[in-house]
Amino acid sequence: MSTRVCILNYGSGNVKSVFNLFATLVSELCVSNEAGEIEAASHLVLPGVGAFGASMDRIKNTLPLDLLREQVFENRKPFLGICVGMQVLASRGEEFGVHEGLGWIPGVVSKLVVGDLPLPHIGWNNVKASRPSILLDHFDAEPDFYFVHSYAFRPERAEDATASCLYGEAFTSVIERDNIFGVQFHPEKSQRAGKQLIQNFLQVC
Repeated sequence: MSTRVCILNYGSGNVKSVFNLFATLVSELCVSNEAGEIEAASHLVLPGVGAFGASMDRIKNTLPLDLLREQVFENRKPFLGICVGMQVLASRGEEFGVHEGLGWIPGVVSKLVVGDLPLPHIGWNNVKASRPSILLDHFDAEPDFYFVHSYAFRPERAEDATASCLYGEAFTSVIERDNIFGVQFHPEKSQRAGKQLIQNFLQVC
């Protein structure tokens, strides 16, 4: 299958900027929640900004989740969650109450413990790999990416976390399990580093 990316459309505010980044790297690209487009894609991307619970409500009401699970878990299509799109992969989120997540990578999304530092965590910060990951190929030891968030993914299994970042505490910034990937930062706002990371994701097959 040739590289064809479907950015999942559920009303997330950063879809356009994510689309623009992918459009510099791949010609076959769509933003859709239609079953046919999801089935035709080789790579699936779930963007996200905003609160966990509101995002999950839109995802449940907009996306064909049974088909999506089939494509990811049975057909093994590479999947990338960005920011809240990564967080909703967890079992639950604790932002403005407790909300059920997709549960694709077991864990909890809870508030960052930052002491006297301001929240949200906004701006550039370096990411340190804890184990090899294709997403972090071709980078220096601790590349910088752009973050905007107040909550962090805490996976149940340490091996699902492939990189961390320090802001008050060390938190998981990249997760990976088989063909499922997630990044807490925004590649679409991370300039050359973001473009390299997306290039790496497109190499997953």
